[in-house]
Formats: sequence, structure tokens, C-alpha cells
Amino acid sequence: MTPEQPATGTDREGSLWRGAAHGPLPALLLLLTVGTGLVDAVSVLGLGRVFVANMTGNVVFLGFAVAGAPGFALAASLAALGGILVGALGGGRLVAARTSGRGRLLRDAVLVELIVVIVVLVLLAPLDGPPGTGTASVVAGLLAAALGLQNAAVRRLGVPDLTTTVLTMTLTGIAADERSGGPRVLTRRVLAVVAMFAGAVVGAVLVDQGRLVWALSPVPVLLAVVAVVLTVTLRRPTAWQGPSRP
Repeated sequence: MTPEQPATGTDREGSLWRGAAHGPLPALLLLLTVGTGLVDAVSVLGLGRVFVANMTGNVVFLGFAVAGAPGFALAASLAALGGILVGALGGGRLVAARTSGRGRLLRDAVLVELIVVIVVLVLLAPLDGPPGTGTASVVAGLLAAALGLQNAAVRRLGVPDLTTTVLTMTLTGIAADERSGGPRVLTRRVLAVVAMFAGAVVGAVLVDQGRLVWALSPVPVLLAVVAVVLTVTLRRPTAWQGPSRP
């Protein structure tokens, strides 16, 4: 199998960490899943009950806000919904431009995401308390756009069970496929759930103990680690870096 050929059949599963099919992608996607938990903890607890990664929850929160339920931010929820669409649009164009390389696709998406998160940190840095409606909406929109871009890229990679943002089907698979999935599949799914849970716990603790800018600060570190690992591994072309399935 050459670097230009996608993994197929049983090769697509590969090893949990560094198999021929996916290389370091599973481990890196778990890091991004931790980041998702952190980001949603900051957005829900610090921006007025708005999800910026989990759009199912955000649409429900948007419904609550429209109905006039107290404590839900209509403007921020709308901004997040628009942001995820804009980010996904940009991610789709990035996918179209990176059809020959999975590693390059994820690296470039993460670098753009890193820039967006740094812009958000700059916006949050002057604030000592909760942001106003305008700032919260801008922050929610930007973070959602970053995660929309991430979603589009990760969706194209085709790594099973590691979407980095959605766990409903992962949790369903843990129970529904408990006899047929095998230990490797089960482990991957459980790790995805644990990763997001851990990120949410850390994010909640940081929001409770300090300013939002510090609560969000681990996210660019995680993104930078993913980008550096991919940059280093791309220097030695291997099979997993080839094109992803459509």
C-alpha cells in the first residue's frame, strides 16, 4: 500500500494507536475530544448556557431561549448555530483542497482552529467577569466556527467512533455492539467518552475557579500538540497519510 492509497477492509481498523490504517490519528482525535469537552464547559458555564460543539444540545437550548426560559442566551445560541455552519463550509472547502492527504488535512484544519481560539482568548483577556451579550455571542460564534471546521475535517478522515464532538452513536455502539465489536472497538469508544468527560470536568473546574480566558487556555495547547505531531510525522510519508474515503 502506497501513501496515496486509502486503507480498506480490515486495514481500516488498524491498531488503536499507531496501526497502518490510521497511524497516530486515533490518539490525536482523542486529544481533540478532550478539547471539545473543555470548550463546551466554558461555553455552557461561561457564555449563558450555549453549546458551541454539540449542536443537538444547542438547538434544544435555542428552543428554551425562544420560549423565554430564564438563563438561556438566544443571541449566543443563534451565533453558535451560524458559526458551526460557516466553519463547516470552510472545512468542506479545505477537504476539497486536501483530497490527497489525511494528515495534511487535519494539520491545516487544526492550525486554522488554533488561530480562531487565540482570537477568542484575546477577546476574553480583558474581562474579569462574565462577558456581555455581544461579546458572548461573538465568542460563541467563533468557537462554533472552529469546531465546525474540525467536524468537517474529522468526518473526512474516516476514523471509526472518533468524531471528537458527538457521543450519542458512540454510547449506543458500546451497548448495541457489545458482542460483535471486539475489545479494540470497545476500548476506542470508551476512551472517546472518557476523553470528553475529562475535558468537561477540567473545564468546569477552571471556569469555577478563575476567569474564562484561563479556563479556555488549555485548548490552544492541545491544538498545538496535535499540529506539531502531525507536522513531524508528515516528514515521513506512510500509508495512513493517504486519501480518506469519500
